[in-house]
Amino acid sequence: MPDLPELNPQNFTNRELSNLDFNRRVLALAQERDIPLLERIKFIAIVGNNLDEFFMVRVGGYIQKVQLGITSTRPDGYTPSQLLAAIRQEVSALMQDQRQTMRELLAELEQHGIFIKHNHELTQAQQQALRHYFYEEVFPVLTPLAADHARPFPFISNLSLNLGVYVRHQHTDETLDFVRIKVPPSLPRLIDLGQVMQRYAHRHDAKDHYIWIEDLIASNLDLLFPGMEIVEHYPFRVTRNADIDYEHERDEELLDISTVIEASLKERRFGFIVRMSVPENISTRMLNRLIYELDIDPNRDVYKVQGALGTSSLFELAAIDHPELKYPTHVPKIPEVFAPGTDIFAQIREHDLLIHHPYDSFKPVEEFFQQAARDPKVLAIKATLYRVGKNSPVVQSLMEARENNKQVAVLVELKARFDEENNLEWARQLEHQGVHVTYGVEKLAVKTHAKIALVVRKEGDRLRRYVHLGTGNYNASTARLYTDLGLFTANPEIAEDATRLFNRLTGYAPSTSYHQLLVAPEFLQSALIDLIDNEIEHAQNGEYARLIFKMNQLEEDVMIQKLYQASQAGVQIDLIVRGLCCLRAGLPGISENIRVRSIVGRFLEHSRIYYFHNAPPDQRIYIGSADLMRRNLYNRVETVFPIIDPRLQRRIRRILATDLKNNTLVWIQQPDGSYQRLQPAPDEPSIDSQYIFTQDSAGLDIELD
Repeated sequence: MPDLPELNPQNFTNRELSNLDFNRRVLALAQERDIPLLERIKFIAIVGNNLDEFFMVRVGGYIQKVQLGITSTRPDGYTPSQLLAAIRQEVSALMQDQRQTMRELLAELEQHGIFIKHNHELTQAQQQALRHYFYEEVFPVLTPLAADHARPFPFISNLSLNLGVYVRHQHTDETLDFVRIKVPPSLPRLIDLGQVMQRYAHRHDAKDHYIWIEDLIASNLDLLFPGMEIVEHYPFRVTRNADIDYEHERDEELLDISTVIEASLKERRFGFIVRMSVPENISTRMLNRLIYELDIDPNRDVYKVQGALGTSSLFELAAIDHPELKYPTHVPKIPEVFAPGTDIFAQIREHDLLIHHPYDSFKPVEEFFQQAARDPKVLAIKATLYRVGKNSPVVQSLMEARENNKQVAVLVELKARFDEENNLEWARQLEHQGVHVTYGVEKLAVKTHAKIALVVRKEGDRLRRYVHLGTGNYNASTARLYTDLGLFTANPEIAEDATRLFNRLTGYAPSTSYHQLLVAPEFLQSALIDLIDNEIEHAQNGEYARLIFKMNQLEEDVMIQKLYQASQAGVQIDLIVRGLCCLRAGLPGISENIRVRSIVGRFLEHSRIYYFHNAPPDQRIYIGSADLMRRNLYNRVETVFPIIDPRLQRRIRRILATDLKNNTLVWIQQPDGSYQRLQPAPDEPSIDSQYIFTQDSAGLDIELD
């Protein structure tokens, strides 16, 4: 067997730069003329939202490393300071392309009668109506905060939009005074001028005309500063470090993880600034004042942009009621086996069931929990909750089950980034209802990322256990947007493993072992390596060997080395990786048998599938919650589970084969780590796997090549 190749800058791509490359692929969708116009606007907003999270979560850590003098590198060879410089260069170019695309799309929207106007472009009647609206609905919630020798510079909250204003007393030459106005997040970013005209001018013109709220505020500053001269005003927006470190040593006075979460959420609001966005035409005077007061590095943290700040606000524009400018409505199908009124437990007893979201409806998952809550034969329900969203039917069913005197145990992962507050609220509601709620494994810092539910049912003189396992969260909202797979099974070995896993999660059982589930952090990586080694052995014996892995992200060093080793042995490897990928495909002598593709389309690819051509039948196909990332393999509780039923194995193979046939919204990684868009050949039909799945969630009726 070949030795594991050493990782170096020639065969290992930096994860942050690969992440930014992924956002270029998202931006490419905004530039795709075959995609409906408002959907393209939405992709502009997605890039903006992704960059916000990128700075909040990733950039802050490197700034801290530079401040601490840390110069160590990963295999990509970047020191923290070098990486920050590279990030700035890539982000600046990406934002410039994003802004150019945004201007083009807004101009195209005008051809459809949809306008974002500036105040000076409006008629006098429209300006008067807006001034009335401002005075009645905006003015009362604004709080100008002056900053001078007696009043400190105000705190600028994360992702807030602000106006910096210089004023002075009229007809004097006194020193200018600085005032900050925060744009209230409770108000819409885009003001609907048509609604304003109806309410304040009793007219029905200006339909589909909008104005940015900061433009409205700026146009009415005289109402905020009577007797003062408005010298200049500019918007600015800051992004703060928001990555909470749960692995720090906890204060002995903090009694439980929920208290840690509450304290950390408060700390997050005050994270140091990692980015300040300002307009290109900002005055030197205003910019220097902001840099000084906010104590930021002008060469690292300041980004000048053209147009409105904070493009994630374009979600509001993408949501306007123009169905002709959006994707046709997709109604997820309810598979016949889950038809209303069906006894879901009877169906699962008959054979394993697989659903493919969002092409198949999430309703069967909700029905599974609801029937369990109401079935008098059900004795107990156990579940893990990572991101459940608001108004969750799953959580409501768990509380109903407790009302019906069933034993209910739930692990709520409070450390799910940016969902901590929502999860904490659900956890308290569940506890109030009498549900047994735990927050982690033996107070360890690892997150529980597994997606699993167990139902124990009394049937005659025996107990039978039913299990749902998934690649996605118990979240009805994301189930309409993310591609995920879910398995319902009553397989005794999987059910026994599920029981053991919950005992591990809620009790003290560090030596737990499993029959069928591959559970991280203890067993998943070693099991995957053994299965890859089996393919290597078959290739070395001259047999056909193949791996197909589909995941969100690929970064972990040992798994990349193992895939390189398999390629060198002759194993054919197809990797379908939506987001960042540190592995490089097609390198002579290292990865020439590896192909990496990224599918980016209407739905967010979220499924994880692992296919091993020569594995025993019950180990040939696994799906689950884990990507091949260090965090998933070492720092999270994950479940990856086998697809044992031959019917379902064929269905998974069809899904993989359909993805591999995609030649429309797919990018192929090049040996240097960059990506090129794949286009159908002139005589080749266009194949969009996501569209095909909307027609048949199993995909094309083909086998793997």
